[in-house]
Amino acid sequence: MIKILHFADAHIDIIASGPYDPATGLFLRVTDFLKSLDAIVDTAVAEKVDLVIFAGDAYKDRSPAPTYQREWGKRIMRLSRAGIPTILLTGNHDISPSQLRAHAIQEFSTLDVPHVYVVDRPRFLGPKDLENLSVQVLAIPWVTPSAVKNAAPEAGDANAELDVIIENAVSVIIQQALEKRDETLPFILAAHASIRGALIGEERKIKLGRDVQLSQGLVKDPRFDYVALGHIHRFQDLNAGSHPPVIYAGSIERVDFGEVDDEKGFVVAEVSRGETRYRWHRLNTRPYRDFTVTLNTDDRAMEKILAALPPAEDLAGAIVRVTIHYPDEISETIDDAEIRERTRLAMDTKINRQPSYSLRARLGESAETQSLTPEELLKLYWQQSHMDEAEAAALQALGERIIRGEITETQS
Repeated sequence: MIKILHFADAHIDIIASGPYDPATGLFLRVTDFLKSLDAIVDTAVAEKVDLVIFAGDAYKDRSPAPTYQREWGKRIMRLSRAGIPTILLTGNHDISPSQLRAHAIQEFSTLDVPHVYVVDRPRFLGPKDLENLSVQVLAIPWVTPSAVKNAAPEAGDANAELDVIIENAVSVIIQQALEKRDETLPFILAAHASIRGALIGEERKIKLGRDVQLSQGLVKDPRFDYVALGHIHRFQDLNAGSHPPVIYAGSIERVDFGEVDDEKGFVVAEVSRGETRYRWHRLNTRPYRDFTVTLNTDDRAMEKILAALPPAEDLAGAIVRVTIHYPDEISETIDDAEIRERTRLAMDTKINRQPSYSLRARLGESAETQSLTPEELLKLYWQQSHMDEAEAAALQALGERIIRGEITETQS
């Protein structure tokens, strides 16, 4: 049996804005991510795990500021000093599109940091590669076309779609590893990838590069004893109740309101050949609170908005979003300052106004729109939009040509 800690998607600098922490000089949200990272390292040391697997995406992008590299490095060096073998996979946020440029966690391999193994190409790691641990790991970082071409040149037709080429190459890499493994030792697959069928949150908005999805069949092979995944921010076991566990550990903090209901954490697993037990550890992360109010023309706007919000004390330290849907004509009755007073104890408040406009409000009460030609309607629209006259004239001329069929889609 081998005891591992699996975490992923740290993104420690992804919210580098907002109020500062005077004690560290860092943004408060950055310190939130670092506190979660500290809790992970503390657990690895306290529980004396045999191996730590980080399944990719240390930063927001491939060019982190030196300050954030320092903070990430402090935590990884704690694992190194504790003598815990640590595998760091590169994720899509960590790599450069150019093969000649360093990736975001390159320094650990450049400096040959003890007990830290950076994997930026598909790699099979046996006991001799992992300080004689009784385990085998197939580590697959974020896969690029150049990486799979080097790792599995026999993957298939070079003229096929990129998605097909990459999936075929990963399949070849996995099959080769399964054939060469020692059947008496636990076998772990670690990968930064999208698996079809996984529940995906709003992290799609922050992904870099092409998102190729791999089939579940590639990762559910019972010859694996644990599958440690990164890239998708929601914790989930894609093979719940069966062997092997196929687990996205999730991100270590919420990155936006798309993750408002997601708990964040990491996994500690006891992995044996043919049997694995794991525990998901919940991290104490900063709460996100999301409120939506829909107003009608005859509503007392502020009474309804404030009634939808809890007392200020219940929002202390939270990140709050208040989305208001309302008819445009009552816009002036909404008082942002009064909303911010209610949420004054929150760490941050975003007021998201969503006005709706009626056609009559746009064109005026006396507009007989049914009798107007398309050209006349277009001209009226520019007038109501208070657009610069020269710009409106140019757009009107273009619009009339399109209406007359003088400009087609292929020409535009």
